[in-house]
Amino acid sequence: MAAESLSPGRSRSELKTRTLSAIVMVAVAGIALALGGLVWQLFVLAVAVGVLWEWNKLVRRIAVSRWARLIWLVAGVVYVGTASEVLASIPLMFGALGPLIPVALVVATDVGAYFAGRTFGGPKIAPMISPSKTWSGLAGGALLSALASLGLLVLATGRILFDEAQVLAQFMIAGVAVAVIAQAGDFFESWMKRRAGVKDSGSLIPGHGGLFDRVDGLLAVLFVAGLLSAIRRFF
Repeated sequence: MAAESLSPGRSRSELKTRTLSAIVMVAVAGIALALGGLVWQLFVLAVAVGVLWEWNKLVRRIAVSRWARLIWLVAGVVYVGTASEVLASIPLMFGALGPLIPVALVVATDVGAYFAGRTFGGPKIAPMISPSKTWSGLAGGALLSALASLGLLVLATGRILFDEAQVLAQFMIAGVAVAVIAQAGDFFESWMKRRAGVKDSGSLIPGHGGLFDRVDGLLAVLFVAGLLSAIRRFF
């Protein structure tokens, strides 16, 4: 997306809108997570339905034939459904705060990519799809995600495992993998929007666009986690 020149007044107004929207989003998700159980599952279901609705709107602009739209819709149900099932079931495996693990790593990726990209710039990864994303941004996102993964390990164990290099390496690799997958999910959604000829997947969240815009990277991470889990069940 090309940079848009905004007047100081409009820029402050948009920043205020984005901030208030972010506070509301975090508050709603936090309450659902705190209540847990059925409330959390209903929250995940509501987000999934919203993302699928936006997915379908994009598909109607991308696919011309009925069969192509049907294939896209099935793919969306599999993609979003798998990711949602993983997110809804995480509390059962890792406790009530378990969903914060992938969220924290994806947020770390976005923050690291943003600041590294703005600081170092450099070659673009795929300028035809997302002109603002650079290789330096991806490296910064991967580094911060790896550090966040180590931070979660310290929080879980209560100590720094300097004497267990293999465990540290595994968590760092996991953090890097999450960053790469999250960026791939971001690119995938950007590719869909570019093909559909729209800037945002929706307008549900003032200042942020649609739900799909907010969870594109997280969706990809959860989907891959679901695939790996399914593969482990069969092999």
